[in-house]
Amino acid sequence: MSAQDFLVELGTEELPPKALKSLGDAFLAGIEKGLKVAGLDYAKAHVYAAPRRLAVRIDALSTQQPDRSVNLDGPPVQAAFDAEGNPTQAALGFAKKCGVDLAEVDRSGPKLKFSRHIPGQPAANLLPGIVEASLGDLPIPKRMRWAARKEEFVRPTQWLVMLFGDSVIDCEILAQRAGRTSRGHRFHANHAVPISSPASYAEELRAAYVIADFAERRAQIDKRTAELAAAEQGTAIVPPALLDEVAALVEWPVPLVCSFEERFLEVPQEALITTMQDNQKYFCLLDANGKLLPRFITVANIESKDPRQIVAGNEKVVRPRLTDAEFFFKQDQKQPLEAFNERLKNVVFQAQLGTVYDKAVRVSKLAAFIAQGVGGNAENAARAGLLSKCDLATEMVGEFPEMQGVAGYYYALKGNEPEDVALALNEQYMPRGAGAELPQTVTGAAVAVADKLDTLVGIFGIGMLPTGSKDPYALRRAALGVLRILIEKHLDLDLNAAIVFAVGLFGDKVKANGLASQVQEFIFDRLRARYEDEGVDVAVYQAVRALNPGSPLDFDQRVKAVQAFRKLADAEALAAVNKRVSNLLAKFDGQLPESVQAHYFDNPAEFALYSAIKQAENAVQPLADERRYGEALEQLATLRGPVDAFFEGVLVNAEDANIRANRYALLARLRALCLGVADISVLG
Repeated sequence: MSAQDFLVELGTEELPPKALKSLGDAFLAGIEKGLKVAGLDYAKAHVYAAPRRLAVRIDALSTQQPDRSVNLDGPPVQAAFDAEGNPTQAALGFAKKCGVDLAEVDRSGPKLKFSRHIPGQPAANLLPGIVEASLGDLPIPKRMRWAARKEEFVRPTQWLVMLFGDSVIDCEILAQRAGRTSRGHRFHANHAVPISSPASYAEELRAAYVIADFAERRAQIDKRTAELAAAEQGTAIVPPALLDEVAALVEWPVPLVCSFEERFLEVPQEALITTMQDNQKYFCLLDANGKLLPRFITVANIESKDPRQIVAGNEKVVRPRLTDAEFFFKQDQKQPLEAFNERLKNVVFQAQLGTVYDKAVRVSKLAAFIAQGVGGNAENAARAGLLSKCDLATEMVGEFPEMQGVAGYYYALKGNEPEDVALALNEQYMPRGAGAELPQTVTGAAVAVADKLDTLVGIFGIGMLPTGSKDPYALRRAALGVLRILIEKHLDLDLNAAIVFAVGLFGDKVKANGLASQVQEFIFDRLRARYEDEGVDVAVYQAVRALNPGSPLDFDQRVKAVQAFRKLADAEALAAVNKRVSNLLAKFDGQLPESVQAHYFDNPAEFALYSAIKQAENAVQPLADERRYGEALEQLATLRGPVDAFFEGVLVNAEDANIRANRYALLARLRALCLGVADISVLG
């Protein structure tokens, strides 16, 4: 079957830069989907996306849809006609479904049948509908109309190119009649650009100063920016999202180095970087020590004969923004950081839980409690907690919300606070997302955990529990943050005690009855998903959860030990025996003796198991106390032989009540020993 290249290009007014890449990808996906449904084969597909155009090129597209045969089975003939031979509703319905008269339906077999040969249509007839459907399915939150037309799109359309081979496909889409004429660069080549064939599309536009391929423009900007930064003895900060956005703003990218006054470097560099990236779409430069250089790179959309004019224009534009940041920084320093707490006394954190200042006071006390529990500096943690929300009331954070925590760090250093206190003001928000950076200081970790626990306890305490679809206070993220900090920073905190302490700080603002256990359950429930992501079996999590360890770090150490234990040869059998022992003890009707009495033994297997249990107790208890859980479980695995021999040679439910009770006491001692690390029976 013959094949030709196909090209569609929709020209528009400037498309939204943050959405350009996704629009191009969706346009391509929609066309490929349409071709697949139509049964049209092709060799390869390419997408192009630039500020004023979306385009797709399909290489070696079949010119003709293949013929198809449709074979439909209907109801049985007996059900299709009554005794007099008249058609029933089943027969009439089948004929209607096939779109034919009943006389055209085959009734020679046991069932009604209909076969139809559908000749394939020319691809040129199908492509307009495929393109239109793809454009209609683009992820556009809000469409717009233009002039007096009813058509809607993300931006007003300006031209349409649709070529199949060398020929134009005659159609009209989104108010544009298809042709072969594209447009060049708005300034360098503001004229019509005839496209001779789909294969020559990219190069003919390149001659008109348009790089239509988004990925090519992106790579070109990235490479040239790195080269210019190196020439300035620096490294460019190139966030992927910003690089995408800049690539979506230009058709002919020309990166240029600009500068600003060195006096602005006295301002926290995060504020300068934020305003240059977010507001001006510039790439900032850092030196070898990670310090901001008084340089930045802008990407022009023209190849100017006098680039100094573009550089000067950008330097003029950025200066007022940097001056604003400098003003806010100096203004905030006219009073001590702690003084901003006065403003926070009038800012509500949550109507039932008080102000942001009230929260800071609670966080301060809780952070001190946590720091003391993990071997940190309780005094510094309390100080950091009290200052933790101050920068929210500063001019800097008011103008640059992304600076919360960062501004507090700089202001605390200016105020001669201890370094770990200053760092904690930023670290309190860590981790800021899944897999994000954790606090580096113990003080910061204490404040971060305290802040999250305070929110969890407070919101749970007023009954605003998260639902499957709503979690406005990000309680799940807070719980995961607490777990990550304590486990990955190896901080052995009694979380139960910390939660109880946090509940007490709220007084009568929360319903305290059962609150601590509710919050604890919520936090430890988050561990299940964490372990599933790590490939840990759910049974391992449940085996440890059955013992309800209070420390997340201890919980994690037990889980890792049990996961390793499951790989031992005797683990499965020992787990099954433990399950059997657990079931037997649950059914025991009577009072267990306080201790096992050896004089009741009448079988060598009893003596052997009793001796093995005592040896294991002497070995396991010290190991468990030192949290050498893996070694402790290896010791338990040695019990497999004596336990098997016991159940093979001993009747637990002996007729003599004393012997029976003694044997159950022996099993209870075995059960208690196996509960030293986790509930092994859950693994059986």
